[in-house]
Amino acid sequence: MRPRLGDYIRSIVRRREFISVLATSKAQAQNQNTYLGQVWAILTPLLNSIVYVLIFGVMLRTRAGMDNVIGFIVVGTFMYGFFSSTVTASAKSITSNLKLVQSLQFPRAILPISVAVKELVVLIPGLLVMMVISQVAIGVVQGSELIHPERWPLLIPMVAFLFLFSSGVGMILARYASHIPDITNTLPFVLRIGMYASGVIFSIDRWVDHPTLQVIMTYQPVAVYLNLARQAVLAETNIPINWSMWAMGAGWAVALFIIGFLVFWKDEARYGRD
Repeated sequence: MRPRLGDYIRSIVRRREFISVLATSKAQAQNQNTYLGQVWAILTPLLNSIVYVLIFGVMLRTRAGMDNVIGFIVVGTFMYGFFSSTVTASAKSITSNLKLVQSLQFPRAILPISVAVKELVVLIPGLLVMMVISQVAIGVVQGSELIHPERWPLLIPMVAFLFLFSSGVGMILARYASHIPDITNTLPFVLRIGMYASGVIFSIDRWVDHPTLQVIMTYQPVAVYLNLARQAVLAETNIPINWSMWAMGAGWAVALFIIGFLVFWKDEARYGRD
């Protein structure tokens, strides 16, 4: 039987320490069987960034619309990597914990939420690396006078927005993937398309000519969050601080988190029983 929404929310809040412990333990267990261990949490997006910079920034010379191609791609890769890993792991959060779901009584939303918290914990050291690389690149390519430390605190609300948005999308995927496992197999292809459609490695306004498509790609939520991250971190002349876009990012985050939570809650009674 599905609990009432208010009771369900209170039950999750009461278990917030459990969510924290579950998320931290999963973060610590990640890559524990490798020699480099947790270093891979930083190395993976860093190596992806290097590959994309070499291919798109050097070999293909897709620099149009970027003052600092290194910083542009590094910020995009780290931020999109967080979104991608969060929704991928969230989609599997019910099916990969089926025995736990079938044997214990607890709010199932704890599972996708704890996954999102785990990915946030993993992201934090990566953010420091991202900041160092992007600021060094600004100093070398554009000049140290274009480094704007007063903008850096904006990265905090931006990460919060992306966390809420990714959690909401993850809860929606967790619900449907628990009944249709094929979703998890198709998700990598969807996320690959999303990477190119969000301007992770190129500037949308310089490479997409069709006006309607350009508007759709620019203001779809993931592209908005990448833009906000670049506003906070970089000194791109075509990415100034845009407060209306920050309001849009906040709106997407709150809306998707609420929608995702409600979608997940509505199927609470079925998880682990199909």
